[in-house]
Parts: sequence; structure tokens; C-alpha cells
Amino acid sequence: MTDDPTRSMSRRQFASTAALATLSTVIVPSRVLGAQAPSDTLNIAAVGIGGMGSANLKGCERENIVALCDVDTAYAAKTIERYPQATFYRDYRVMLEKEKGIDAVIVATPDHTHAVITMAALQAGKHVFCQKPLTHTVFEARTITEAARRHRVVTQMGNQGQSYESMRLLKEWLDDGAIGEVTEVHAWTDRPVGGDPWSNFAQLARPADTPPVPATLDWDLWLGPVEYRPYHPEYHPMKWRAWQAFGTGALGDMGCHILDPAFWALELGPPRAVQATSTHWEPEVAAETYPRASIVRYEFPARGARPPVKLTWYDGRLLPPIPDALEPGRTLPGSGALLIGTKGTMLHGSHGADGVRLVPETRMQAYTRPSKTLRRITEGHEGDWIRACKEGPGGTPPCSPFEYGGALTEMVLLGMVALRMKDQRLEWDSATLRFTNNAQANELLHIPYRAGWTL
Repeated sequence: MTDDPTRSMSRRQFASTAALATLSTVIVPSRVLGAQAPSDTLNIAAVGIGGMGSANLKGCERENIVALCDVDTAYAAKTIERYPQATFYRDYRVMLEKEKGIDAVIVATPDHTHAVITMAALQAGKHVFCQKPLTHTVFEARTITEAARRHRVVTQMGNQGQSYESMRLLKEWLDDGAIGEVTEVHAWTDRPVGGDPWSNFAQLARPADTPPVPATLDWDLWLGPVEYRPYHPEYHPMKWRAWQAFGTGALGDMGCHILDPAFWALELGPPRAVQATSTHWEPEVAAETYPRASIVRYEFPARGARPPVKLTWYDGRLLPPIPDALEPGRTLPGSGALLIGTKGTMLHGSHGADGVRLVPETRMQAYTRPSKTLRRITEGHEGDWIRACKEGPGGTPPCSPFEYGGALTEMVLLGMVALRMKDQRLEWDSATLRFTNNAQANELLHIPYRAGWTL
């Protein structure tokens, strides 16, 4: 590409003119213009800004934050105050209708509304950054992935560890044969059912009392497509992860972080079978919340020359067996994974293979590291998405587009179905999106939406 300044100016003038005519639907990449210019600035909106959405917005602050949306003005107050230039909305549908100049949308609401909001943004032709897990149900994950492909926009799931240096090191070492062929993975988190490692979730059955809805909250919009139930502070804010109607428990919360390294580096793809066992599975509890602790076992078939893999997930502070290779006195991290190969063992922490090492440490010190061959993410997870948005669908995709994030989410959410079909081996056919041996389990791949809501 030429560096001719007259050509750069011509492109800048064209982009500015087009932006006025189409309200910023044309963006000139920074690699063309050099320094960031007005025509190289994305117009970004965010839906769900009280929690992770606020952190995602901070990763986008070099761009133009034009619109904010949240159903709870009190929970979102600090973020609203941080971006006084942005127009605030309660309803994302109204925002998408009125804000025609939006280029990209961040979705960081509770899990149960990810899919409907993301689909609306995709159908409006917007680039989308959606928090993990991508969706609340397996069917939604497949549907959103296909929609992103169809609409040809740039997408990224919020499993930020995918951007880390440690992710690339883990894959490069595995590809180098550092531990031979991996046949087992053990992954765990110390998070209990509520998703908060510093508190124990005590509410197991649905609350019977019906306190008034806070004046700052639109409860009907918060529920979105889920069957109506009265407001209760046991749902919002924060505790929604524990409830099957709204969240995906400890596995849905942390699996997209902790299972990501093995899923990506080993190219696991869909499992062929999954089964689970768990605690506190009384009938009145089983219909409402996730268990305090669980073990989920996945079976992955051979992939080309790669052997089959057995992957076991533990949560609620359960841990796998300590490997023989681990030095006496060395403990496992609170969240992490062990990859066990034919020639050794690899250990990493939580997000993005944090602290990846060969074990024992003497093996790590003796290992000659291979050359770095994989693309590094230097802009951060949101920045990688922004870069890709500016390059467009024909450029280098971000590190966790829905094509990848959707597949990872499907795998994780199959474990959620197994938890509800406790102690039953479920055989999975990814091509037809169904279990081949259990009709009841197939009914759990999606939920019926209430009237007025569609995907």
C-alpha cells in the first residue's frame, strides 16, 4: 500500500464525506492514516454497563462512546457519569432504532439476555463484543454464531485470556511436543454456585416473598425473554449466575476462561459425550439453582493424528488428583488446569493459561523454548476487536470471534445440560445439534421465550 500523502488525504476526505452521509458507517483503518483521526474512530454503544460492561468500555475509551444502555440506572450510575457525552437508554431496541450512527456494540448483560441483544445488533449490521459465555443455551450459541457469519461483521467474545501471551506460549510448547500427545485435561475453579469465590450462596429454592421493584430498575426488561417471575434481590444484581433461569453457574462463568487454553491449543472441537455428578440435587433445588459443587466429564474424539482426550471439570473448590510430577509441598492454584501428555505434564492458572509451566519445575528450567510463531495481541482484548473492526471482515480477525467463541460456549453449555441430567452419559451429535440417546436432554438445549421475544 502506498504512503503517498495525497492519496491518504483523499481517502480521509472520502471517509469524512461518507460519514456525514451515512452517520459513520465507513471507517478508514489506522494502518492507512497512521495516527488516529476522527474518521478512524468507532462509534461504540454498550448494553449492560454496571458490571463487566464498564470494564469493557474502559478498554475502548480511545473510541467515541456514543450511547449507553442499562435497565438499572442506579447500578449503572458510575458508568453513566464517566461518559457524559453518551446518550443513555433503558431499552436496547430503542437505542438501536434511534442511534443509526453506531458502528459497534458491547453486550455485557446477564447471560440470559446475551443472545437476543446480540442478535438485534447483528441484524442492524453492527460489530459486536459480547461477554462470555456467548449465550445462555446451546441452541442460542449455534444460532448467534451462524448469524455473525451471515451478517459479515466483526465479533469478539469476552474471554479476555485468549489475548494473553501465556495462551500463545502454551500452544507453541504443545505444538513443540513439550509433553507429547495430550490425552487428559483436568480443569477446576474455586468458585461456588453463586460465581463469587468470597461468598457462599445460601438461597437454594425460589424466594417466596415479593419485595417491591426499585424505582431505578425496569424489571420486565431485565427479565427479557425469560418467563416472568417477581423481582427479588436474590437475582439482581450479581447473584443471577446461580439461577438456571438467568445464569450458567460456575462452569458457565469460569469454563470459558479455564477451558479455553486446552480447547484452543488442542483443537478439541465438539465432544462426543458428556456426563456430570454434583451436590445438593433435591428436586426443589434442581429446578432452580446450580449445585454448590460438581464434576463434569467430557470425551473428545481423535482429531486427525491427535489422540482422543478425556477432560474433567471440577468446581465448588473440588480439586483433581495431585499429579505425581508435582513437587512435594507445591499446591495447585485456586483455579487452573493440568494437561497430561504422553511425555509430561503442564500446569496453568486461570484466565488464558496464566502462569503456564511444565512440571516439575526442574523440567521447566531444562526446557528449550521454541521460537514464537503465533500472532501476539498487543492492543488488549477490546483493542484487538477494535483493530479488526477497522480492518473490516476481510482483515485479520480478532482472537476470539463468534466462530470460535460460539464453539467454546457450546462445549461449556453442554456440561450445564449434563448437570441437569445428573449421572447420565449423554452422547452428542454436533452436526444435528442433538443428543442421540436422550430426548429429555434435548429439551434442555434451549428455553421457550415468553411472548414478545424472539431470536
